[in-house]
Amino acid sequence: MTSGPGSGSLLRMTVPVTPEVSPEVSKVTRDLGEPPAWFRAALAAPVSTGTVTVDGAAIAYRVWGAESASGLVLVHGGAAHARWWDHIGPLLAHDRRVVALDLSGHGDSGRRDRYSLDGWAHEVLAVARATGVTDPPIIVGHSMGGFVALRAAGLFGADLEGIVVIDSPVQDITPEEQAAREERAFGPLRVYPTREAAIARFHPMPDQPTLPYVLQHVASTSIRAVDGGWSWKFDPAVFARSRGALTLLRHLDCRVALFFAEHGMVPPKTTELMYDKLGQLAPVIEIPAAGHHVMLDQPIALVTGIRTLLSDWDHSLPARPAAAEPTR
Repeated sequence: MTSGPGSGSLLRMTVPVTPEVSPEVSKVTRDLGEPPAWFRAALAAPVSTGTVTVDGAAIAYRVWGAESASGLVLVHGGAAHARWWDHIGPLLAHDRRVVALDLSGHGDSGRRDRYSLDGWAHEVLAVARATGVTDPPIIVGHSMGGFVALRAAGLFGADLEGIVVIDSPVQDITPEEQAAREERAFGPLRVYPTREAAIARFHPMPDQPTLPYVLQHVASTSIRAVDGGWSWKFDPAVFARSRGALTLLRHLDCRVALFFAEHGMVPPKTTELMYDKLGQLAPVIEIPAAGHHVMLDQPIALVTGIRTLLSDWDHSLPARPAAAEPTR
């Protein structure tokens, strides 16, 4: 890997994209009624796209909000992609640049022979710089993306304003990785004869209740045309990397916040352990009634939690460990 944070060469500048609602979301509208106004407005918000080359792989990203030195980078979970954040990013872009990327091996980004948290952390910093975020950014990572955020903090903490880790079971592997290892999901990519057949097979892992209009949008952006039909936008090899470890929680030189879903994948004992490992300084925020994939069932609660946290960080100084009492 390159030694500097976020190194990479710009492949093409961001370009405006005309927002459009997928046929699948339109079908949900016909079947269940109009999605709420906030969701329709989020999908209609101006968005730009671009790519940056990091260690030979093209990394795709999406950008909301006016040009700004301060920024927020949204990092998806395993086998997911940037468009899981389409209805979240615009709601966080009122006062800063918001960027969502496809990690290598996911979405529209390039593939690699091997994947690692270190490599993905470099990609996150490269995307932040490519999109004009020159101040230390805040990284928000969900599930496996939380592991990436923690690793970025370990490597480049002094170059970050902070990280937000959402329902990431640091003491264990993510539910997507578990399913892949048990061969319950994420094996060799199946090719479906039609777009509709592929979308019909989509469900989150672990499965959970979702808002149907959000699920349909995410499902419809999770597939691509391939020889013989349609298949998923991820490389199964992303799950072959080494598992996470509690060492990710040590020596972090930036602010950290821990978000947990009430019905998610992080048990209370792990929450307490993570809090202790971080020096009992990180705020711990629970999203009520949420499953692991918080953006699919409780997106407004998630946005509210992030907005509240960022407002506090904007108007406060980082907490520091208490000085040890002098020995006598």
